[in-house]
Amino acid sequence: MRLIIRDGAEAASSYVAHYIIERIKHFNPTPAHPFVLGLPTGSSPLGVYRILVEKYKAGEISFENVITFNMDEYIGIPRDHPESYHSFMWKNFFSHVNIHPNNVNILNGNAPNLEAECIGYENKIKAAGGIDLFLAGIGEDGHIAFNEPGSSLASRTRVKTLAYDTILANSRFFGNDLDRVPKMALTVGVQTVLEAREVVVIILGARKALALQRCIEQGVNHMWTLSSLQLHPHPMIVCDEDATLELQVKTVKYFKSIEQVARAQGFEQILPSRIRTGPQPPKTVVTNGEEAVHHSSSSPTILAPQPTTSRLLLPTTPGAEYPVRSHSPDLTELDLVPDRMASRIPDPSGSFVRRLTPNPEQQQQTQQHMPMARVGA
Repeated sequence: MRLIIRDGAEAASSYVAHYIIERIKHFNPTPAHPFVLGLPTGSSPLGVYRILVEKYKAGEISFENVITFNMDEYIGIPRDHPESYHSFMWKNFFSHVNIHPNNVNILNGNAPNLEAECIGYENKIKAAGGIDLFLAGIGEDGHIAFNEPGSSLASRTRVKTLAYDTILANSRFFGNDLDRVPKMALTVGVQTVLEAREVVVIILGARKALALQRCIEQGVNHMWTLSSLQLHPHPMIVCDEDATLELQVKTVKYFKSIEQVARAQGFEQILPSRIRTGPQPPKTVVTNGEEAVHHSSSSPTILAPQPTTSRLLLPTTPGAEYPVRSHSPDLTELDLVPDRMASRIPDPSGSFVRRLTPNPEQQQQTQQHMPMARVGA
């Protein structure tokens, strides 16, 4: 876990924006090897988007070979509604940079089959090669995307009912009218986020302080889904000072000291090379007029491990294969074998041959050969 603390919201947003720019530049995306970026909505990333737009207009970054996947979308409001996440992203980011519209992926909250929409979204992510960097914000209750408290840490993109606190918090965008706020949304799952090669979370303000404390100083808990980042090999949280109000002083000093030591050594906390560049596609080499596919022999110095949940969940479990319908086998499908505790005890010496309670088979044979007792004997 990397925790980067800055004095205020502007400095934290600037750090995240410049970090994303450096990641894209180092990746050096091409049409055949695009950079895949996961993006959030809400108030926290607004400063990041503003700086990214400024740097694009200054010619410092291009989004031509960047593919994006947004985290979530409301169900039941038109795509062109001013508070839909489609409108949010085009208003605050996409319409100001040179990203191709075909490279923008946002869930369709008005799809005729919402479950099929969710499954298709997961397949699109896989087809794009997975997400290289997932940027995220959080709610006051520690939810990441719309994975509200109690969400499974193995969850995938799905339909989600929103908690009352989330509806109340989002009502400010709907004239503070709770009846106008959508009550359901489509969202990527916790596992979807954890399978990104890197996760960067921006947390701003004292209202998010308790959620940050639960994520950093306490254990993994599905009631605070942000804490799932502890299962990821390369998570980074960037926050302002106000967001650290619930952290212990020694925790704040510890993470600040790590950053100071790294800077003194002349580098930031560098990711493994495979994370920075992504999986390299094979190159086509022409030799004597014949084309041959050449796989690079150079390997990263540090391999990128998969999230812990990916190792715990086998491909055949419901958490990894979505959707899966449960199946209860009939008793006729099971090979039921009678079992006795006595049969489990090794008896090489034969000392347990005679028992106070004989084996059921022997007991039955004994009863068959016993003479009938005479009445009155």
